[in-house]
Amino acid sequence: MRTGEPLPTVGDVLTALATGVWYWDTAVGTVTLDEEAARLLGLPAEQTRLTEAQTRARLHPVDWNEITGVVQLAIAEGTLAEVRVRIMDERGRVIRTVRSRSKPSYDPEDRRFRVVGTLQEVTEPLPGTPAGRTAVTGDWRRSREAFLLDAGRALAEARSTEEVLRVAAGLSMPGFSPDGLAVFGVEGERLTIIGHHGHQAGDESPFSHMSVQTDYPAAEVVRGGRAVYLSSPEHYKQRYPATWPLAERFGRQSWAFLPLTVAGRTMGAWMAGFSYPVAFTPDERSVLTTVARMLAQALSRAGTAESERELTDGLQRSMLPTLGPQIPGMSVAARYVPTGGGLQVGGDWYDMIPLPGSRFALVIGDVQGHDVRAAGLMGQLRIALRAYASEGHRPDAVLSRASRFLHGMTYGGTDEGATTDLRFATCLYVEVDPTTGTLDVARAGHPDPAIRMADGTVLTRPTAGGLPLGIDPDADYPTTRIALEPGETMLICTDGLIETGGHDLDTGWKRIRTILEEHDGDLEALADALVQGVHGPSSHHTTGPLVDRREDDIAVLLLCRQGEGPGRGDTLPARPAVRRTMLTVAQAEPERVAVARHQLRELLHDWSSQEQVDSAVLLLSESLTNVLVHTDADALLLAEVSGDPGDRRMRIEVTDTSDDLPHRRRPGELASSGRGLLLMEILADVWGVDPRGQGKSLWFELYESEGKDGA
Repeated sequence: MRTGEPLPTVGDVLTALATGVWYWDTAVGTVTLDEEAARLLGLPAEQTRLTEAQTRARLHPVDWNEITGVVQLAIAEGTLAEVRVRIMDERGRVIRTVRSRSKPSYDPEDRRFRVVGTLQEVTEPLPGTPAGRTAVTGDWRRSREAFLLDAGRALAEARSTEEVLRVAAGLSMPGFSPDGLAVFGVEGERLTIIGHHGHQAGDESPFSHMSVQTDYPAAEVVRGGRAVYLSSPEHYKQRYPATWPLAERFGRQSWAFLPLTVAGRTMGAWMAGFSYPVAFTPDERSVLTTVARMLAQALSRAGTAESERELTDGLQRSMLPTLGPQIPGMSVAARYVPTGGGLQVGGDWYDMIPLPGSRFALVIGDVQGHDVRAAGLMGQLRIALRAYASEGHRPDAVLSRASRFLHGMTYGGTDEGATTDLRFATCLYVEVDPTTGTLDVARAGHPDPAIRMADGTVLTRPTAGGLPLGIDPDADYPTTRIALEPGETMLICTDGLIETGGHDLDTGWKRIRTILEEHDGDLEALADALVQGVHGPSSHHTTGPLVDRREDDIAVLLLCRQGEGPGRGDTLPARPAVRRTMLTVAQAEPERVAVARHQLRELLHDWSSQEQVDSAVLLLSESLTNVLVHTDADALLLAEVSGDPGDRRMRIEVTDTSDDLPHRRRPGELASSGRGLLLMEILADVWGVDPRGQGKSLWFELYESEGKDGA
């Protein structure tokens, strides 16, 4: 180049040096190559753009993983990323080795990185030589740290022994990856094979149940707690002549046996075998030792977690009953799902108790806490409930005795000044008469039952209740009677079914209600759908607003009176176009007017005109209040919806035993009553008063199609 001449362009310089340029954008998942870079990757020498999958197919799979780790390390350190990769052809053969230097950048907003770098062809050293054992990146420290970061993260996330072994088998060590792995455990005075990789089925047989006193490297490691490195077959044969014939047939050239030590105790050994000679330099031994320590910790955590899960599952399920024999005219299905990690033993339970005659009782409850004591109290409380029920007590008496029993266990029997682990339990007890379909319900602080009607409409059934069991030994538990009509299904559950996934009672109930209304299978399939909708993959799309809420155990009981609803083995006909609900409001229970309003809103939850729903609730409230204020009789509500969606009719009747007919009045501006019939005339499509043999019935109707037009 002469003085004063312009410098050549960067592209000309790179072309002269046989250096290609590549650009990797993980935000869009593409790799762009110039002509030289494309040639080095075995493609036509022209600028091209590949997807990440197409690029990975041109590289050795081990080296692709190295690129990812080294790039992440370079981003963390703010330095250049250097990596040596092998280029593969369509048959999986290495055609050349290239070296890349790149500058990665990270975008914290979209959490993706972008890399621009160069590619140059280099001479690949032979395996087993000192150069061949250097890090694939050419920088041992950086490659080792990237590998250990990835290995530590993967092993820490493994939750079972099987996952730990799978992660260990997939580890790609920098520059000297083994092709055969085995993990040995210790049972008494013998070695066991916990898992292996790179061997055929049955290859582990000679090494299983080998005495720890055997002249075998893994046994020596377990006895002494020190690693054994064998860099050649001659070294192996000379040091362990008795067991060399067992290892000779695998054709490996180097072996490393390292202790798996946790809290100063050697729990086993890890074997890494290599198909090429490895000198086991201090750096290589350092990596192997670190991996062995992480592997030991991961196996220890996984073993503890598996033992706890086995204990939890066994303890919980041993206390849960099997459902009784088939009940004529009725079907029962139940599910229990424990949640949480570690010893998160729950206090949830359900039971089915045979009673004298053809009757039986369904019980579901939840003892406070998630520990062994909660499970123990649950088992004792369940036995007590069975005993009280078998004695023939009514539902209110069963819960009263159970509350006194639990209170005595948790509050009584302690010395003055001693601390007591105070516990309570929620419970729902339902006595069922399968002949008539009547349900006598007593509730102790538990969620109300829900009824799915024959047409698929779902209503919660508010029931009278008392305090949770164990708080007040003298608490009363009133009984509410519900009639389960043919084709209807009752759901009772613990709050885990409602609140799992960050939901509260309102949002969780909406999710459960949708599943109940839309499901068309039998009772067992409905039970599975409820659990899957909360605890299965679909719950990932329906998380609630309380993202920090702890998960809870789930217990579900379903009772179906066979007919047109889901039942065991039933064929489902078309759902009827009529839905109805009934409710009695006594003179001594004016608060049940609010319950009636709530039930009417649930009955009309899919009504097209919200204004009509509000009008119906207002007219119902006026009608019930008039009975309670102007008569001495109780009021009976009958609400019915008939017809096809979009063209339905609602009819509400309020019946009482008084013969006094309502009459229209002209209330003054400040009057607090007297407007009921005026509102009826304004808001209802039609209304009337029908005398009965004893008493009267005030009724009104609203039509959905007119409500839509009016809207």
